[in-house]
Amino acid sequence: MAAPDELFCWEGDWGLPSVSTDCLVVLVRVRSASLRRKKSSKTSHALLLPMVSPGSLPALRTNQNETLSRPSDIIIHLRKQKFNADFDLSAKEGADSLAFISLLEEKLMPALIYTFWVEPKNFVEVTRRWYAEHMMFPLNFFLPGRMQSRQLEKLRLLRGDEHLEAGEELEKELYRDAAECMNLLSQRLGSHKFFFGDSPSSLDAYVFGHLAPILKCKLPNGKLQQHLKSLDNLSDFCSNILLLYFPRDGREPSAQKAPAAPEAGDFDNVPNKRRKQFLSALFALGAMLSYALLTGMVSIQHGHQEALEEPPDPEHIGAHEEEGDG
Repeated sequence: MAAPDELFCWEGDWGLPSVSTDCLVVLVRVRSASLRRKKSSKTSHALLLPMVSPGSLPALRTNQNETLSRPSDIIIHLRKQKFNADFDLSAKEGADSLAFISLLEEKLMPALIYTFWVEPKNFVEVTRRWYAEHMMFPLNFFLPGRMQSRQLEKLRLLRGDEHLEAGEELEKELYRDAAECMNLLSQRLGSHKFFFGDSPSSLDAYVFGHLAPILKCKLPNGKLQQHLKSLDNLSDFCSNILLLYFPRDGREPSAQKAPAAPEAGDFDNVPNKRRKQFLSALFALGAMLSYALLTGMVSIQHGHQEALEEPPDPEHIGAHEEEGDG
């Protein structure tokens, strides 16, 4: 029997199965389709994977040993495996779904990036701290900053301005567009449980993935959260998705428990634990050196040592002097 596909995601927190929007979108699609097909799916939480570039999660490792690290590629693969959430949609519903997903990407995603990765207090006190705590040493020192740079590049691409800089005017414009998008989503959802029919579609997965982090994370600057909480049906929508598909996966920050005292049998695993710690440290060192070489922080120069000429033979010198005297 072939091994199942394995999905790697950022860990959960704030009462969510993952803190990443892209991971949440893929998780909802996989979980909903798995329940409809009564088929289990394998999901792993990863600190950092050697087969993907820094920060490129979710990542799907297929049973053909292929690794997909772009959400769009993962979704296409899932459809080929009959994990299709839009199979029952009509042509009009499918067109409406694509239109609202485009609206999310254009109006809500820029504000989401700004909220978590650009707004100074939110980034320093929440985003950077969370990723630093969930990465291996020494990657946690530089990868959060690298991920922030990538998110800023994505924001500039979405806005069509390569010189875009953070500021009060930009924040107002982004939050205004996001609020408008939320209002339209709220009107479309109405009093229904899902956007189309009795089960989640692709649109439900995208809406949940974009709104749930805003709703659940406690941010110093929570302007978007305030507006989202004023839209009761969207807040209830996120809560329903969590209760239906992730009743035990989310973690509240305040619910962290102190580790229990080890039982006698636990000490039998100490050698394995030490070996895993050593391998993790070795991998972290290798990843750090590879990253430094790839980015040009460190370069290796090959020098060529020239052969030293042998000192001249004194007798040979003397012979030449005698010939000169002659």
